[in-house]
Amino acid sequence: MRVLALVLTVLTGFSGLVYEVTWQKALSILLGSHSEATAAVLAIFLGGLSVGYSLFGRVSSRVTRGEPTGASGRLLLLYGAVEAGIGIWALAWPFLFQLALAASGALPLRSEAASFSFDLLLTALLIGPPTILMGGTIPLLTQALARGLRDATRFHAFVYGFNTLGAFAGALAGGFFLIPWLGIPLALRAMGVVNLIAGASFAALFWMAPRSAAAQEPTPAAATRRGSFAPFAVVALLLGFAMMCLQTVLIRVGGLALGASHFSFAMLVATFVLCIAIGSLAVSPFERIPRWVVAACPLALGVLLAALYPIIDYAPYGAHLLRSLFQSVDPAFYPYYLSVSFSILVIFAVPLGLSGAALPLIFHALRDEVGELGGLAGRIYGWNTVGSLLGALLGGYVLLFWLDLHHVYRLAVIAVLVASGLLGVRVAERSRIGTAAVTAVAIGAIALLPPWDPRLLSAGFFRQRTASDAAWQGPEALLARSVALDMPFYDDDPTATVTVIEYRVGGTKTLAIKTNGKPDGSLVSDYPTMALAGLIPCMMAERCRKAFVIGLGTGVTAGELADLDDMERVLVAEISPGVIEASPLFDRGNRGASKNPKVEFVRSDAYRALLHSDESWDVIVSEPSNPWVVGVEMLYSREFLEAARDRLSPGGVYAQWMYAYEMNDETLDLVLRTYATVFDRVAVWYAHSWDLLLLGFKDERAAPDLGRIAERFEQPDFRSGLSRSRISSLEELLAHELLPIGRIRRAALPGEVHTLLHPRLSHQAARAFFTGGYATLPFLPGDGADATPSLLQQLREKRGPDDEATRERIVRQVCASRPRECATLLARWRYDEPGSPLLAEILGQQRQLATGDDLSDPKLSVLASLFGEGPRHLDPHGIEKATNLFLDYYYNAEPFRIEALTSSWKSCLGPECARVRKESRRRIESAGRRE
Repeated sequence: MRVLALVLTVLTGFSGLVYEVTWQKALSILLGSHSEATAAVLAIFLGGLSVGYSLFGRVSSRVTRGEPTGASGRLLLLYGAVEAGIGIWALAWPFLFQLALAASGALPLRSEAASFSFDLLLTALLIGPPTILMGGTIPLLTQALARGLRDATRFHAFVYGFNTLGAFAGALAGGFFLIPWLGIPLALRAMGVVNLIAGASFAALFWMAPRSAAAQEPTPAAATRRGSFAPFAVVALLLGFAMMCLQTVLIRVGGLALGASHFSFAMLVATFVLCIAIGSLAVSPFERIPRWVVAACPLALGVLLAALYPIIDYAPYGAHLLRSLFQSVDPAFYPYYLSVSFSILVIFAVPLGLSGAALPLIFHALRDEVGELGGLAGRIYGWNTVGSLLGALLGGYVLLFWLDLHHVYRLAVIAVLVASGLLGVRVAERSRIGTAAVTAVAIGAIALLPPWDPRLLSAGFFRQRTASDAAWQGPEALLARSVALDMPFYDDDPTATVTVIEYRVGGTKTLAIKTNGKPDGSLVSDYPTMALAGLIPCMMAERCRKAFVIGLGTGVTAGELADLDDMERVLVAEISPGVIEASPLFDRGNRGASKNPKVEFVRSDAYRALLHSDESWDVIVSEPSNPWVVGVEMLYSREFLEAARDRLSPGGVYAQWMYAYEMNDETLDLVLRTYATVFDRVAVWYAHSWDLLLLGFKDERAAPDLGRIAERFEQPDFRSGLSRSRISSLEELLAHELLPIGRIRRAALPGEVHTLLHPRLSHQAARAFFTGGYATLPFLPGDGADATPSLLQQLREKRGPDDEATRERIVRQVCASRPRECATLLARWRYDEPGSPLLAEILGQQRQLATGDDLSDPKLSVLASLFGEGPRHLDPHGIEKATNLFLDYYYNAEPFRIEALTSSWKSCLGPECARVRKESRRRIESAGRRE
């Protein structure tokens, strides 16, 4: 019976961690994904557990005292009811969550503080009751399964260890599989069924238990007079505080080393929990444990954590070396994360295992001093969870406004050492002075440790998928290859690690900003992208007087928008206080954005800021980080896009930055498909190279109007901004159009969309980031009668064919960063003017494209023929080659004639030709559907 009960605790631990992960994601919809919301949710979760530990500890004591005979069976029945209650709540949770969202939106609270407080109250009502019930696991089962003092420690450690093993599996399953596969509501309901099964099983154990079971061993009367519980409560609290602070630091360092994806988060949490489970289970074989071991455990923990301190900032370097051992292919994804988890386990198994052993050892020390076992367990774990709550609020949030990660780590070690000193004084009665002295010396040594190297922590080595020769020579050699000259700003804020680096481009020094080690913008190479993200939608909107910008970065977008004559107000929502603090450093290159009176900063989650705003905006520009970064995927969701669309003024435009590097076609299609479900009119432009702009138009008044764009292009303010983006003519600007309006909507790309309740994007984007490939826009042929022509085509219809000077400007603009489209434009020029001397000159310069493709004369000739009658006299191999070129180089804004390709197939006769024609036609038909 007891073995089966322990197995069931694995299931309940599994579901408990899945609940934590899914609730955190779901509640970010209600509260936002900013650091205050994250800390608040964790605090409510831990607070509920603490109340549950204390409450059910008392309940278990009363059940045992009231009628000792058969108490174990009744406790198992009670625990079955507790698990069933959790399961019922989980099944109802999606419905309750929708009610909470409706209540939050219906209450007209003007103050953001009042609104957030009300939403916190709703959060407490949503997860408070089930977390209180979850707190019944350890006290109820400790009392139910232990037959007496002799095996109390053993079964207490078993309960804690097996439950934590389940939590380890739940962390992995929730982060890696359940949420992306099932979505939040279905994942919660699946876990509800797990809890109901566990509840029924514990009830069955009650009926299976013999009714004549003997009472538990009575506690010796003298045992209850041996001292106060208070020192142990303080020790448990300090250990909970320290370990939560430590978990916060390790997760943040893990994000700097591996990239701040939800995979990294899940893997780090799971490994952390596994080590604690191992430590707890290591205590279970022993019935007798010397009292000095109880005091030595936290001391050894503190010493080992202090010994690991000097190597923590080398984590990004070590992770880079490990990453270089794996190929950038999808099958290597899970083996890579498994190897990372194993590496962390090797390093932290002993210290974190000691933290897992600490509470069972304290329980052992107190089992013969305090009466009821369940009550004792509830009190110990209740105080420990209060400490964890304080660690989440202070170490995970408040202290990071003033301290950096290495300070929080040292504070955690000091808390452990203080706990070990208190425990030593309480347990090792004969060596109190020595224990206190050793503790004081250790704390002094910790305070003198040097800070971690910010260059190593924020280097962003995780983006380098192969190791150079310098990498194997050590971290300094690898850093020496970096472009950074200096780091004028570094801050570990509650949301992210923010750095500003100075580097040289040509002979000029410039600045770039990094978030969690990932570059998020520079004043030179990224200037066109960030400037055009604001200027292009402003040129298309009916008017452009009010703009909402999501993500500050280097401030270039806000600065360019504020520099427009008609602009009245630019509101920038930035989630990171560190980014806002660093903004004055970029004023030299962003039109003085931080000092411009038109620009206003609000430190807030963008989703919450938009949702709670009553204002409408002519232009909304979203420039978040990559969607594989934790929390960012919300800004690509259907619900967020709907909120943005609804807050556009009539004739307004929503611009979303997207990228095609470190990306695959499936993930890009998911973003495009989601976008098209919200906006009826969508266009795709490129800003620079692989940076894309998705443009969603509120209504017909905001659809791209060539006359309006041409008029605004002639305005001095727009001309100046575009010139800074290396665009000097209207044709060069229009050449940035990749997918004319309506193509995506007409294509109806098959597949699912990304929503807040079924967040698929971060999962797909993180896997695409691992492989590091490039995505291409879908093949969406636009030569049908109802297809909207590109703006360049419209301009030609209005002005006549391009002259050579115009062609040159367009080609040079596109060839600077878009090699495939460059080849198509050159082929079009070859088709229109095959003998052009200027074309021959440019071809000599562009012969070798940036993709490595050799633009040879035969290939260019085939491409040119696809604008006319198509290639002639094809054999089966020629059909395959022409079809490949058609699909690879199709440019939606300058499209080939599909009839040119299909008519050329007719020159090939015979059975093999028929087979190849059929296969080629199937490929073209399926290309538009990404099959």
